[in-house]
Amino acid sequence: MAFREINAPEAKALLTGNGVRLVDCREADEFAICKIDGAELIPLSVFAEEAPRKLADRNATILVYCHHGMRSLRAAQWLDARGYADVISLAGGIEAWSLEIDPAVPRY
Repeated sequence: MAFREINAPEAKALLTGNGVRLVDCREADEFAICKIDGAELIPLSVFAEEAPRKLADRNATILVYCHHGMRSLRAAQWLDARGYADVISLAGGIEAWSLEIDPAVPRY
């Protein structure tokens, strides 16, 4: 299955289930400002080196997000090209999450 893109409400619904790996592909300084609860940081700048080790289960559902959704698309494409079965990118990134789901998440 090719990677797909979902909006913030769809992501929230997906995260209420079990077994979704939530990956933040922003940089550490951005992660320090805000994050979605349960996210693990794998910055895009080191994604090719870190993702294969940290995301060993290629059959897991992986939801990737960034600030606005562009870096997460690149990360999702990268995972998809390497045989990951269920990769999803959050359209609009954490900005959309803050605006549509959780206004307590700081915007920057």
